[in-house]
Amino acid sequence: MAGEKTDITGAKETLLMTLYGKALESRLPNSLLEDHFADEAVRKIDYDFSRLKIDDNLGIGLAIRAKTLDVRVEDFLARNPGAIVLHLGCGLDTRIFRVAPPVGVDWFDVDYPEVIELRRKLYPSRNHYHLIASSVIEPGWLAEVPRNRPAMVMAEGLTPYLPADEGLRLLSRLVWHLASGELMFDAYSSFGLKLLRLHPALRVTGAEVHWSIEDPHELERAVPKLRFVEDISAYKPEHAARMGWSAKLFVRLWKHIPALRKIGRLLRYRF
Repeated sequence: MAGEKTDITGAKETLLMTLYGKALESRLPNSLLEDHFADEAVRKIDYDFSRLKIDDNLGIGLAIRAKTLDVRVEDFLARNPGAIVLHLGCGLDTRIFRVAPPVGVDWFDVDYPEVIELRRKLYPSRNHYHLIASSVIEPGWLAEVPRNRPAMVMAEGLTPYLPADEGLRLLSRLVWHLASGELMFDAYSSFGLKLLRLHPALRVTGAEVHWSIEDPHELERAVPKLRFVEDISAYKPEHAARMGWSAKLFVRLWKHIPALRKIGRLLRYRF
């Protein structure tokens, strides 16, 4: 089938996994995410998505995580008119269109040049929407981001792929550059990383995961300007009703067993 070619490989290729999962969920009745831009993008890209072994259960899980982040971004913008949003390792996520930020908000999506090039082909432009073509661990790109406005910084499906030392340096640069704001990202325990490595998509792409976070307060000690606010379950039972029975059982256990919650969760900080 003709479409946009992509030579994205390795860890970068996992962005196609999250895109496809959100597209699958958006095709279901009573979709939580209703991510029509993601669905259209999947149909436009010349890629064999079946090799990633993504099913509806994973698609629903990815949608729940994405929706949780969407709601937190909307809440931050309601409290901080004229803020900026900084999406690290944005991949092909369409949060800018789902959230539809109000006038006065500047939104920055950051990812590798080849990813940004593909985004430009797939998605329309918007006023006050900025694409930054750079690896997030390169220090220079932050010069393009205003430093005198409240900032909502988020990363989804990024931190496990960063070496821990590079991740901490990135967080340090962010809180030094930005005046104030909030930071949210998904984090995994060492056991969580072991489970991630078993996923067929990581095996197929050859992507590697490195950075585990057992205690959210670790980051406060490593990056003193950060203040831990909360950890948020990546899954909500009320949103998982459309999953298969085994997945629904896992989500219930996830909610009630602390050790399972540490496998993967969303962490929120202020700075």
